[in-house]
Amino acid sequence: MTQKSMNDLQKEVDQYIGQFKEGYFSPLAMMARISEEVGELAREINHTYGEKPKKSSEKEKKIEEELGDVLFVLICLANSLNIDLEKSHNLVMDKFNTRDKDRWTRINE
Repeated sequence: MTQKSMNDLQKEVDQYIGQFKEGYFSPLAMMARISEEVGELAREINHTYGEKPKKSSEKEKKIEEELGDVLFVLICLANSLNIDLEKSHNLVMDKFNTRDKDRWTRINE
């Protein structure tokens, strides 16, 4: 499988959503969906690393799949608001590398 840039991911999701008349959900509906997907991710992490084992009747899911669901909905939200996630990432990394540059103890210190 070839590596995809964030821009590639955003275009792929946009092409997928673009084939349906309904298009993107409203930002508020997508925020609710992100919350739902993050909850499912939390449940899987709790089952895998926490003290709460799955019930025998529960379907086996993977953390990887749940992270993918969160990413998909996040990309949908960004696309619907015309937000370039690569730019968003760069803004956050700049913040971490300036404002928070001395916040944590570096390994090589």
